[in-house]
Amino acid sequence: MKTLSLFLVPFFMLFAAGEKTPAEKPSVATLQSGCAIPNSAFQPGEKVGFTVGYSVGGVFVPAGTGSFATTLEKLNGRTVYHIKGTGRTLSSYEWAYKVNDTYETYVDIETMQPLKFIRNISEGGYKKYQNVSFNKSANTAISSEGVFKTPACMQDVVSAVFYARNIDYNALKPGDRIAFSLFLDNEIYDMYIRYMGKETITTKYGKFKTIKIKPLTIKGTIFEGGEKMTVWVTDDANKVPVRVESPIIVGKVKIEMTSFDNLKNPMTALIRKN
Repeated sequence: MKTLSLFLVPFFMLFAAGEKTPAEKPSVATLQSGCAIPNSAFQPGEKVGFTVGYSVGGVFVPAGTGSFATTLEKLNGRTVYHIKGTGRTLSSYEWAYKVNDTYETYVDIETMQPLKFIRNISEGGYKKYQNVSFNKSANTAISSEGVFKTPACMQDVVSAVFYARNIDYNALKPGDRIAFSLFLDNEIYDMYIRYMGKETITTKYGKFKTIKIKPLTIKGTIFEGGEKMTVWVTDDANKVPVRVESPIIVGKVKIEMTSFDNLKNPMTALIRKN
């Protein structure tokens, strides 16, 4: 997990660095009974683009790009959302450290639970491919390394992003935490997202009304432990991430939304486009 690049990190590491055994069980908001959560935030054909960079001494240096794209497909006879996240270094940085990462999830459209997860990363000289199938009837995850018991309600690092987009934050109070379980690298992590309230921010794309959240991260990755990472998503029915910031060893990593196409709902959170 330490090899995850900085270029997809701000999304996937939102949910990739939790605690197997938290020292203190958080008080959490109850969202709904069972595992299912209705999807009101995205649709097939949606594509969102991002730029990723670093801020050191107040100077922002762009270093990579990323995107999420969603299609509707069939998997073993079931209708699923196929969500693909990609991250690339800018060509001007490839001489120093080339990154070409792809993460994919296949999510049941009825429950928003993942049925399959693919991780295909190439970072410098390091490469890794992982293909995980989730058996919901047996509550297991099957990879090339074996069969692993999982909780009934389980997310992967991509499905978790889209799960978070479908949370009804209007039903929460600032400070509430939403707990869920995540499977990554054959491990189960107890995760949560803290709702911080609402805030108007200005990005390079424009001025937005946003929902502010903080996902749990811990030491052992490039990030500081605790709730240092902050994510802003549009305060509308889409809940598109428009900015992510997190301190790292030197400076901070920053990601901003640069484009969106075929959203499910009107982008009413956009106050003014630059």
